[in-house]
Amino acid sequence: MSENQASKLAAALADSAFDAFFATAPATMGYLHGLHESGGERFLTLAVHSSGEVRLLAPALTETQARRAGIKDVRTWRDGEDPLALLEQLATDWNLRSGILAVDDEMPAQMLLKMQATLPAALFKAGGSLMFSLMRRKSELELDVMRRAGAIADEAFEEVRPKIHAGLTELELDKMLRDAMQSRGGKPEFCIVAAGAGGAEPHHLSDDTVIQDGDVVVLDFGCDVGGYKSDITRTVAVGTPDPEAVTVYSIVYKAHMAAREAAKLGATGQDVDRAARKVIEDSGYGQWFFHRLGHGIGLRIHEEPNMVEGNDQLLEVGNTFSVEPGIYLPGRFGVRIENIVVMTDAGAKSLNAEPSPSLIHL
Repeated sequence: MSENQASKLAAALADSAFDAFFATAPATMGYLHGLHESGGERFLTLAVHSSGEVRLLAPALTETQARRAGIKDVRTWRDGEDPLALLEQLATDWNLRSGILAVDDEMPAQMLLKMQATLPAALFKAGGSLMFSLMRRKSELELDVMRRAGAIADEAFEEVRPKIHAGLTELELDKMLRDAMQSRGGKPEFCIVAAGAGGAEPHHLSDDTVIQDGDVVVLDFGCDVGGYKSDITRTVAVGTPDPEAVTVYSIVYKAHMAAREAAKLGATGQDVDRAARKVIEDSGYGQWFFHRLGHGIGLRIHEEPNMVEGNDQLLEVGNTFSVEPGIYLPGRFGVRIENIVVMTDAGAKSLNAEPSPSLIHL
């Protein structure tokens, strides 16, 4: 977001006895200094020293974007040149040759191996926990952007919902949702349209399946606004569905609301997961809810904190995460309801419109 974020990271590095952090993921570099760019196969890293110094080692073709993002110390290399010479110079300038160096969790193995070979006496460690300790607490500025991203997804659903009918293919409906988000200024990030038996696959890939009368259809989609993501899931029925689908929807809705009620300061991620899971297990469908309740979201679709068994970290003001219980009956249908919420002093508050308490029949 700004140089201030890099300063916060520098302080965290000093507190944790790290000498420097090497960012490679667009989300990390974007958060630290507004550069949302991937190097692909080329060597590209934003280095932050524990003293607060920042330097970008980048392909020459990235220089203009980097300076526009306000990065002052940019060292570039051209195709055909050895980019590791820039790393060696940085190590000399910052005295890193035997340093303790944190790296992005997403750093490509080929890049890390080259860095290790260049600085064999340095100790490289995963630095994701350092970054997420900063990124998991969203500022009001970040939340404003996320609310806009959520509103765009909500508006897209309201526009497309009356147009859903038997005879459409999943891909046709997928395109309608993407177009509706894009027309409102959101960059479509992903879209899952899963009709009938496909709805029992949580990560179904939209295909040429034709939506039939009586199908339960799961719609899971989101967009990017200013680098920040939205992610919502709505479940609807085309025509008259299997009566059990109506019952299952009611159970999933109750689980969704139970989780949101449990998301309070003093609670943990696993507490929130357990609250939703208990509703579904008590209803006899526990074996058909087989994923975590939710995931953190921000510059990444999936980040910390996760609402999952084993996460005993306390929720904090500014945490943003999904609440998305589901029941998936193989070969028949699935139901999932997802909203993004933010933790406040008063508990979890939704960043997008409320889901219907009963299965919508179209």
